[in-house]
Amino acid sequence: MSHVELKFTSRIILRMLRLSCLRGLDWHVTSWTILQSTMREINPLSHHLPKATFPSCRSLKKIHMSHIRTSAQGFPPQHCRLPWLLGEQRAFYSQGSSKTPKLGSTAGIKLRTRLVVMLLFGGGIIGTWWYVYQEKQQKIQMQRMEQLRKVAVGQGDFSLLDHTGQRRTKRDFLGRWVLLYFGFTHCPDICPDELDKLTNVVHTLDKDPSLPPVQPLFITVDPERDDVAAMAKYVKDFHPRLIGLTGTAEEVKQAGRDYRVYASAGPKDEDGDYIVDHTIIIYLVNPDGLFLDYYNRMKNDAQISESIRNHVKNYVKLFPD
Repeated sequence: MSHVELKFTSRIILRMLRLSCLRGLDWHVTSWTILQSTMREINPLSHHLPKATFPSCRSLKKIHMSHIRTSAQGFPPQHCRLPWLLGEQRAFYSQGSSKTPKLGSTAGIKLRTRLVVMLLFGGGIIGTWWYVYQEKQQKIQMQRMEQLRKVAVGQGDFSLLDHTGQRRTKRDFLGRWVLLYFGFTHCPDICPDELDKLTNVVHTLDKDPSLPPVQPLFITVDPERDDVAAMAKYVKDFHPRLIGLTGTAEEVKQAGRDYRVYASAGPKDEDGDYIVDHTIIIYLVNPDGLFLDYYNRMKNDAQISESIRNHVKNYVKLFPD
């Protein structure tokens, strides 16, 4: 038998041995018979092979007999453990050693302990940081409130006549949210549009029962033509709660100055009519009498309503009762 044939035969033997491990007792006997006959043929040529290629026939017989005894007792043969043939060691047991779960359990306990410690430590750090952060924010809020109190005192402290002839001051509207607009009754289009928008905003906010009523105010910048009677006639076209305010030229000028309102009368025509150029802004005043926000012509009634709703929900009272 040549060297090539010998290699081929050895491969066949290996495959048959593996099949014998998988197929059971019948294949064991057949494989053993073929192995004995083959070994008789290759025994004279064994000096051509490395010594570690095959085990001795005696060791193979012992291994095979152990499989036969196991099968005879009614138990299935275990996996074939021939590390010199398979090239790797694999051992599978139906019952493992009791040390492995104990070690795994101990490792699991240690891991859980570490996680608990880390969570407690991290929670303590986060809690401390949150406490310090809240203290800092509260301090900043108190400082801001104190500054707002100083600004609110005397801001926009007007004294004017309403459209019924009653004297009104800023103190009359404390405790209420106020939407304030400066304009004049002879305004051709801008003032009516802005007052219509203001009316829609008040109507929208009135539909929300969680919000307090908003008081609309209209202060003239043209006291020469807008007396009490003219104001009473004009405000009827808008919201029923709208209050028109007028006064002397100096009183009106002072009210506009407090809210940084610009107003300038243009030249008169043949009929004595003129246009007043003025600031077109709707002001939001909170219950403390403090100017809080403003809305120009670019803001529509939906945007203004949402802004006022947010201001009301986030309102913090400046002056305690």
